[in-house]
Amino acid sequence: MKVLVIGGGGREHALVWKLSQSPLVKKIYCAPGNPGMAALAECRPIAADDLNGLAGLAQKEKIDLTVVGPEVPLVMGIADLFTKKGLPVFGPEAGAALLEGSKAFSKKLMREKGIPTADFAVFNEAGSARNFIEACRDFPVVLKADGLAAGKGVLICHDRDQALRGVDSILADKTFGNAGNTLLIEQFIRGDELSLFVLTDGERYLMLPAAQDHKKIGEGDTGANTGGMGAYAPAPLGDRALLDKVATQVVEPTLEAMRAIGHPYRGLLYVGLIIREGKPFVLEYNCRFGDPETQAVLPLIEDDLAPVFMQIARGRLETERLKVSGRRAFDVVIASGGYPAGYTRGHVISGLDGLPEDILCFHAGTAIKQGQTVTAGGRVLNLVALDDTFSGAAKKAYAAIRGISFKDMYYRRDIGYKVLESGS
Repeated sequence: MKVLVIGGGGREHALVWKLSQSPLVKKIYCAPGNPGMAALAECRPIAADDLNGLAGLAQKEKIDLTVVGPEVPLVMGIADLFTKKGLPVFGPEAGAALLEGSKAFSKKLMREKGIPTADFAVFNEAGSARNFIEACRDFPVVLKADGLAAGKGVLICHDRDQALRGVDSILADKTFGNAGNTLLIEQFIRGDELSLFVLTDGERYLMLPAAQDHKKIGEGDTGANTGGMGAYAPAPLGDRALLDKVATQVVEPTLEAMRAIGHPYRGLLYVGLIIREGKPFVLEYNCRFGDPETQAVLPLIEDDLAPVFMQIARGRLETERLKVSGRRAFDVVIASGGYPAGYTRGHVISGLDGLPEDILCFHAGTAIKQGQTVTAGGRVLNLVALDDTFSGAAKKAYAAIRGISFKDMYYRRDIGYKVLESGS
């Protein structure tokens, strides 16, 4: 089997790493890929949003299965294009990817189907949104750009003035570009966040181990939102009792709703949850694997995922269960200083060759310059450690980080602090 993985970040590197272990996979191509992925696959310099270029590559190389990493090509309709050309693809069609492409669409679907989520209102212009905020009595409130904003289009506003500034920032100043043409204002629900991956053909599904992400740039979950600064899995919060609730209250009605509107969801459904007093509420849906949770979850899956992806691409999931390791996975993101705002690129990364053999290193934002690996993004590397305990995995990951260096390197030193404090 020839496989094409679309994307060039840490999530895609983890997918390539996992697929490379399959005896069914003879060759992997990546587009555009990165230096880490190049050690396992043949990378081609085709952008993830160049749908025709990607389809041409798949046809030319006779690709048997394409796995789409990022959300942008999915929302643009890459699965529709590939299917039309007879190219098997793992990822939802555009009509189903709208679950991530439009938060207003997904929230209205949840409201109609009784799927537990925060109350909300939708606005297209700043005046009415400001009037709504002026009338609010309960803070914090959550402001969300409707469209794709690379995981950063969310503002938690703790008082009226902050919320009014947020409204102007999103709707008037276009801080998130066209993603902020429509604004959602949501009730803030206090609780613990949980990330859940669901492999599905639109009806049958498999749930992978739940993970917990760390979105904030600063320690103690402070500062600006990022794409994610680290993750661990399986999250103790996601026990069997809770996951059963999520299955019946969220996953099954979501899949049923998508079938009902003529867009059955086939691929990976990411369900972002907030858990309050043992009850799950949906924060958001994503139409693809999460990053950096993927880098923590995939090392726990002991079964071959290539046939599962192919089954879903062909429209029928036949695998009934997956074998999951009993170990703990701990992922720390190493970022460029200044991320998620301004940062510089091109700094030489040292220490990659000296990492311990039991540490997984997934490249997120790297490039090759004059024969050296250099920084090329906000999130640069993921170091992932596995151990029988979270504390053991954390110690391994942070010990390995001490061997990595580049100018203005930054990482959070408290990833997993809640689970570590609990002694889980």
